[in-house]
Amino acid sequence: MKYIKRILKNGTRVILAPSKGTETVTVQILVEAGSKYETIENNGISHFLEHMMFKGTEKRSNAKIIAEELDGVGGEYNAFTGKEQTGYWVKVPKKHFKMALDLVGDIYLNSKFEQKEIDKEKGVILQEMAMYKDMPMRYVWDLFENLFYGNQPAGWNIIGTTNNINHFKRKDFINYLNNFYIPQSTVITIVGNFNQKNALEKIENTFEKIEKREKIKKIATVHNQKNPRLKLENKKTDQTHLILGVKSVDMFDENRHVTTLLATILGGGMSSRMFEELREKRGLTYYVSSGSDQYTDSGYFFANAGVEHKNLEKTIKLILKEFKKVIDKKIPEKEIIKAKEYIKGTTTMSLESSSAIASFLGNQELFRKEIKSPQEIFKKIDAVTAEDLQKIAFEIFKDENLNLTVIGPHEKIEKYKKLLTFKK
Repeated sequence: MKYIKRILKNGTRVILAPSKGTETVTVQILVEAGSKYETIENNGISHFLEHMMFKGTEKRSNAKIIAEELDGVGGEYNAFTGKEQTGYWVKVPKKHFKMALDLVGDIYLNSKFEQKEIDKEKGVILQEMAMYKDMPMRYVWDLFENLFYGNQPAGWNIIGTTNNINHFKRKDFINYLNNFYIPQSTVITIVGNFNQKNALEKIENTFEKIEKREKIKKIATVHNQKNPRLKLENKKTDQTHLILGVKSVDMFDENRHVTTLLATILGGGMSSRMFEELREKRGLTYYVSSGSDQYTDSGYFFANAGVEHKNLEKTIKLILKEFKKVIDKKIPEKEIIKAKEYIKGTTTMSLESSSAIASFLGNQELFRKEIKSPQEIFKKIDAVTAEDLQKIAFEIFKDENLNLTVIGPHEKIEKYKKLLTFKK
């Protein structure tokens, strides 16, 4: 995976990865800004601002013109907001690269944020919020992070609150933009079939005019937990959804690859331990998985599943049992090798498109300011031993680290809280 990195005079970082082996090109802008950079008064503004970026510029006066320009060439485009980043991307056939780069730069630099458009978009976002609440399989994640992190930016919903959404004014967006959409926090990534020299010249002419400003740091995430915690939302659903998680490592921790591998062994595929135990052997669930979510200053290890209401207690016990097994007994080498190959295989296949490569390169640069190739990452994965896996399991799988979130028609919360222990 070949690429070049340039840093503009104002601090904007540019990653270019030209490839003649594709018929497409992806232009992506990532900004180190998200809900963890908000206050209680403006929670939700990162996501709202992302919506407003497609509502018109001086050159492209409204959302329809922007959409028609991209739809007119069969382009794919979208944006997203996370806890620590916001992203905008366009993917087009290679002959439309100049248009794509011009458009992405235009919305990033010249969006108008008209109050009339802000007022209209409030209704859209409130409906988006309502939609998520009607999707328990997704909404359970918001509840889990709220339980896990509590009342601090890391625990607030990315979409914000109804009150905030209804009260945002144009000045709020301009202030947020000036504080966080700054050169030092911006990474522009271009991947695919394009002329590298022309692309860099265009980027320099477009983005170097942004004034370098002081970077405002986000509030550090605090996680002080001394006892198991549970959050239950009693709601009429056809299926009970649950997440069982523990405090784990952040994205800079030396054990990050260890937890990734452990998550793969426990719930990373259709031959993983929990999939075999809960679905294949017992028929308790359609979906079950585990993972290791890693932010810049925090992280958690989780298992999630959807089960029949009556099987909630049994499922919680079985997940905890699988967690405890990797503490009590080393994982066989054959199983470790299989999980390592699973990670390498899925990673390799996921990087077959220009948009996926753009995210792979851009995210590393945004947070780490350095980029590791897949092969370098695979070496770290291959270096993980059975002893490493057992050690990290012992460190994170403790009673005081347990957090359980449940959505379903359940009322007796204490009944389930008593289950949160690794003691027999």
